[in-house]
Amino acid sequence: MAKPNYSFEKRQREQEKKRKKADKEAEKAARKAQGPATNAEAPAEPPAPGSGATPTPDA
Repeated sequence: MAKPNYSFEKRQREQEKKRKKADKEAEKAARKAQGPATNAEAPAEPPAPGSGATPTPDA
């Protein structure tokens, strides 16, 4: 029975991670190039009054 080649499996996993990361960066760059005008996401809502999310002035 042949023994498993762990180095090959590790290299395959690393290559898959690298490919996924590159794909994600390319997708992010494409979204950034489109600009916010064509963004399909809903606009951000302001925080509810009294939620304590008011910014404090720096002294």
